Amino acid sequence: MRTDNIFYQIFKTLPEVLFELLEQEVPLVKYTFSSLQLKELSRTIDGVFIPEDKNYLIYFIEVQFQKDDRLFV
Repeated sequence: MRTDNIFYQIFKTLPEVLFELLEQEVPLVKYTFSSLQLKELSRTIDGVFIPEDKNYLIYFIEVQFQKDDRLFV
C-alpha cells in the first residue's frame, strides 16, 4: 500500500494543520506526528499525533484520496 507522502510531510512539519482541519483551536501542548505500523496482520496507520502532555488526546489519522466504497463499512 502506498502512503500519502504529501500529507505525511505537511503533518510532520506543521502538526497544527490537523486542528485547523478539525476546526478546533490549536492546543497549547506540542504534538509530535509520526506514522505507525501495527505488527499483528501488518496494519499501517497513516499517522498519529502524540501530545507531550499525556492529559491531552492522541489523534489517529487516515488520509483517503481514492474512492473506496468499503472504507466506512
